[in-house]
Amino acid sequence: MRLSPWSALLLALPLPTAHALDLMEAWQAAREHDPRMAMAQSSLEAGRTQRVQARALWRPSVSVGGGAGVRSLESNTHGAYFAAPGMTPSRHVTFKTSIDNGTATQWNVTARQPLIHGERSAQSEQLTLGADAAEVEWLGARQELMLQVVESYFQLVVAERRQALLRRQLEAVERALAEAKDRYAAGDLPILDTHEATARARTLQAQLVAAESEREVALAALADATGLEPERLDPLPPSASVLSPEPLEPLAHWQEVALAANPLLRQAQAKVEIAHKEVEKYRAAADATVDLVAQAGRDYVSGDGDYGSSSVEQTQHVIGVQVNIPLYTGGLRSAKRQEALKLEDRARAELEWIRQQVGQQVRAAWLALQTAHARVTALEEAVTASEARRDATRLGHEVGDRTTLDLLNAENDLDAARLALLQARTEVLQNRLKLQALAGRLDEERLAAVDAALQR
Repeated sequence: MRLSPWSALLLALPLPTAHALDLMEAWQAAREHDPRMAMAQSSLEAGRTQRVQARALWRPSVSVGGGAGVRSLESNTHGAYFAAPGMTPSRHVTFKTSIDNGTATQWNVTARQPLIHGERSAQSEQLTLGADAAEVEWLGARQELMLQVVESYFQLVVAERRQALLRRQLEAVERALAEAKDRYAAGDLPILDTHEATARARTLQAQLVAAESEREVALAALADATGLEPERLDPLPPSASVLSPEPLEPLAHWQEVALAANPLLRQAQAKVEIAHKEVEKYRAAADATVDLVAQAGRDYVSGDGDYGSSSVEQTQHVIGVQVNIPLYTGGLRSAKRQEALKLEDRARAELEWIRQQVGQQVRAAWLALQTAHARVTALEEAVTASEARRDATRLGHEVGDRTTLDLLNAENDLDAARLALLQARTEVLQNRLKLQALAGRLDEERLAAVDAALQR
């Protein structure tokens, strides 16, 4: 098959640079640079502290209190029994103590160990569920960023190829226009060929401007995600071996795996469980609580009063079990419980909606992969047929049976077929990763498998 010089150049696109950027390098750069990954990591570390909080709820708490100030005190004790060495015991004795604006100090140490506490139990389970949800959220954020990097990467691949194809087409049309003008001047071609070539050149110029803008947008998106300089972003197109030799597992299998492991579904399920524990927390708020309490303290007051200088000191040491039974909260507890019940209903509805969305996405990705072989094969055959048509049209143009417009149309159709094939191959790789992500399986190993399917 004989190719024109510009068609041969098309086969070598995109033009290589000093160092091509593969998918794994783009992902590793994005993992270190993209702020979304830093946000996800911070959320993960914050979520892990909830496990510590959950355990801390059942550990003893110790508090120390103290104070000093001015205090007045008046005490009267009647009917007391008084006895002292060398004195006759007395009954019905009255003791009086009076201190006006005396100096008062007090301190206490209290230790409390919860034994039975339904509200605290529900709160502890909430915190544990929150920590689990943070792990799943991090996994989902990581997969989402990985997919976005892949999407930006292949968008740039396609944009660069489209720009290069349009640039080569424009060069070819401009050469055809110059040739048409020369042949028209020599009387070999009618003026119609010159007009057709001129119109096609102006159309390609407009398309090239749009393609250059599209490439700039794709380049900026990948540069923002990876933090790499734009001149380093030279992505690799997919090779012809994008189709997996292994048969695709049935749709029912992928749907089952996604329902069990999809990060969004697992987060939604965690929200339902947390909302349910919130309901239990307010229900348990009406139950009795039992705490083991130990306390030591001292109160001291000294000063002058109606009976002269005096001081009063009280020291106590207590250890025992404290029971608390809430009786009435003004309706706050029941209102909070009703609110929690409605929020639980909302969480369950959201879970069902997400389940439907994930099921639809799994089906779409699976069907795209299921038909990928036939689609890619058909586009490869379309490229071969377009090449044959272009060559035949060129030969007919050389002998005068085909017009310049016919040749340009044939070459444009070939370029469109090649671009469609490139897009189909990138979509195969993206759908493969998307299906893995929906199933909660997307990781660097699977990304590396897609990276291996790129041209080098």
